[in-house]
Amino acid sequence: MSAADAVIDAPPTCRDWFALAVLSIGLGLIVLDGTIVGVALPDIIADLGLDLTDAQWVNSLYAVVLAALLLSTGKLADRWGRKTLFLAGLVVFVGGSLLAAMSDAAGPLIAARAVQAVGAALIMPSTLSTVNAVFRGKYRAAAFGVWGAVISGAAAVGPLAGGALTQWASWHWIFLVNLPLGALIFVAGMLTVPATRGGRERPGADVDGALLSAIGFGALVFAVIEGPDLGWWTPQRDLELFGWVWPADAAVSAVPVALALSAVALTLFVVWERHRERVQRSALLDLGLFSLATFSWGNLTAAMVAVGEFAIIFVLPLYLINALGLSVMGAGLVLAAMAVGAFFSGASARHLAARFGSPGTVLIGLALELVGVLALVLLISGSTAAWVVAIPLVVYGVGLGLASAQLTGTVLRDVPVGVSGQASATQSTVRQIGSALGTAFAGAALSVALAITLPAALAEASITGTAADELAASTRQSAGTVITQLRAGGSDDAAVGALAQGFADATRWSLVVASVFLLLGVIGAVRLRRVAQQS
Repeated sequence: MSAADAVIDAPPTCRDWFALAVLSIGLGLIVLDGTIVGVALPDIIADLGLDLTDAQWVNSLYAVVLAALLLSTGKLADRWGRKTLFLAGLVVFVGGSLLAAMSDAAGPLIAARAVQAVGAALIMPSTLSTVNAVFRGKYRAAAFGVWGAVISGAAAVGPLAGGALTQWASWHWIFLVNLPLGALIFVAGMLTVPATRGGRERPGADVDGALLSAIGFGALVFAVIEGPDLGWWTPQRDLELFGWVWPADAAVSAVPVALALSAVALTLFVVWERHRERVQRSALLDLGLFSLATFSWGNLTAAMVAVGEFAIIFVLPLYLINALGLSVMGAGLVLAAMAVGAFFSGASARHLAARFGSPGTVLIGLALELVGVLALVLLISGSTAAWVVAIPLVVYGVGLGLASAQLTGTVLRDVPVGVSGQASATQSTVRQIGSALGTAFAGAALSVALAITLPAALAEASITGTAADELAASTRQSAGTVITQLRAGGSDDAAVGALAQGFADATRWSLVVASVFLLLGVIGAVRLRRVAQQS
């Protein structure tokens, strides 16, 4: 046994456990930032004059950039050192947070979110692969349990923190709070996190692979987000991009072109990565990892779950604030029901895993998530009581805590330590692609459904004509913010009630989309449990 292997197999020291806490909180900060924005989004829309597409990009660009960069940064973490990239990522992330807090328009805010994502892309694979390298055996299972509990807790607490900061200070503070937290984590990381890196590297840098993956993933999310607005086939309006215009009178919309570009780029990416492996050059993605059944099925399950989870995180705050008329803090309290469930299940996940195994616990968790979302589909309307919405969210949160706590360890359990950075980055990439697509699919479903449900709800309230058409269009474009403005201005209760019901109906369709992906996640978890038992 080599000295390195002996260190890996040795029991973790107290410093290692402190490092786990620092790394978990560091990633928790990234996860928190991904969810804290949701509940503040209606205020941001109203303050900066965003439309629905802008709002989707505020949420999605963060995940798009992460998905585009994570494979590259995972490779860099293995080569340059995981601690180095973790600390560098904190600096970039905090800088992006400051830029976001200072934004006064849609463009600067979206650009700042991209800077934050670059920092997050440096942090994510560095943290997970360090934990994977330092903790092994029974200690590794315990470490991933702590890891999953912190992540699920951060994801669930995000809406409550966002509501409190937005209502009692301003939406700018959801970004400013990252500055002192980032500084504390940086200092603690310097003192506690061990310096680790991957094994011996093959020669060369896979620049072409990085470009192809970025183009493929970016074009896919762009197409899903912009489809309802630009037109899925026939152009609905001009597309202006960096001074270049795709005209509304073109033969075909830019959306199917982007989808085709994505398919070509991702196909070429797989072909290129296989070529790099054949010639023994450094590759961005080790396709051999997918020969591990737990890695393949675990990643597929994680992708489906992320789509469902982030669809919910995007659409529910808009419904609670705009359709139900809750305050930002009120919406945060309702969404915090997920945190209650997640914290409850975090304590019991280890015991369930001992009885049913980690894959079995993941399956139980996903089933509970699906039950919670389907209950929401049945219960929500334009006048549903807030506490009625909160009850299914507790069930959903229990499932979220169980699945998050055990899925990561299951995916990485058969991965060699030397490529843990790359494997961790692959899993994080899959999750981020899922979260970007979740926001995109939920936003697209909401936009398409609003075009149908708002006119229908207004007609049922006997509000018709040009005024009704304009009211429906402005509500759709503002992601429901117009409802809040009309309610505050003392407008006709019939119009507000009709718009609230139409928005609630559209929200239900978005949640149906989320439940479809969660169902696919459950199917993937069944298969994951089966292959884990066989390996």
